Amino acid sequence: MRHAVLSLELIEDAAARLHGQSVVTPLLRNDVLDKRVGGRVFLKAENLQHIGAFKFRGAYTALSRLEGDVRAKGVVAWSSGNHAQGVAMAARAFGVRATIVMPHDAPAAKRERTIALGADVVGFDRASENRQEIATAISKEGGQVKIAPYDDIDVMSGQGTVGMEIVQQLGAAGHVADQVLVPCGGGGLTAGLSTAMKALSAETRIITVEPDGFDDTRRSLAAGHRCQNPSTTGSICDALLAPRPGELTFEVNRKNICEGVAVSDAEVAHAMRFAFHQLKLVLEPGGAVALAALLNGSVDAKGQTSVAVLSGGNADAELFADVLAEKI
Repeated sequence: MRHAVLSLELIEDAAARLHGQSVVTPLLRNDVLDKRVGGRVFLKAENLQHIGAFKFRGAYTALSRLEGDVRAKGVVAWSSGNHAQGVAMAARAFGVRATIVMPHDAPAAKRERTIALGADVVGFDRASENRQEIATAISKEGGQVKIAPYDDIDVMSGQGTVGMEIVQQLGAAGHVADQVLVPCGGGGLTAGLSTAMKALSAETRIITVEPDGFDDTRRSLAAGHRCQNPSTTGSICDALLAPRPGELTFEVNRKNICEGVAVSDAEVAHAMRFAFHQLKLVLEPGGAVALAALLNGSVDAKGQTSVAVLSGGNADAELFADVLAEKI
């Protein structure tokens, strides 16, 4: 069944469903990073999750809660790449067909891996077409269930298991987070994680991090209502270019979060290089924004215990080469 209200109990149920299916990703430490920011930093490495991003958690959870006869009709989703792969992998696990609406300018690696996982891909123009409308038309014609990338309570609850794991892993090490930095696009990861953290570690601050020019969540939190981004293209952070916060995610996040920051593409590229050279990790641009906010000092980490979520590692090879060569 589909759910209407996000809660810790729903996140705990998602964790039970994901047990043995998803990766319990590590919390990493690095002395160079700690010295750089003047505090204790833990990195939640969701780039090491199945399909290289946290999105598998929400996709699998949503599909697992569908009635068998409903799920058998197949699913349709819309995504620039990570939710696409998550839904494709989850659909394969349940033996059902997945159709994914993806922009023509999505990274080639994400498109290729989505197809390799068995999904059918329908392309669209990000600047002139509405991906959700295309997916809705496909659903009406074929009867497939829509699995939204973020504006879905079941998806959010799956993403919330990231927050549960952070609390559990920090607790096992004898620590409590002063702040958690979360990459934010449509707000699904933020909603799930913040709900878990508020229930299990209420003193921890949640800070959203977005690309410059696409900081719709930061502006929406300040304004008290959902704000639109002026453009749908123009940043290397392809995973974080939602046009505005989700309707459901914003209602959760406005209650749980009081602040957000934005980082430039140049700062993101610097963070990707730092992760590669110092941490031996490959991050995609959207997955590096929280680390970028720590490295550039826009979030004060001095004397703090901070967690940065590294939300994805599906970097396009050509772009990643340009980043390492400092062309970006």
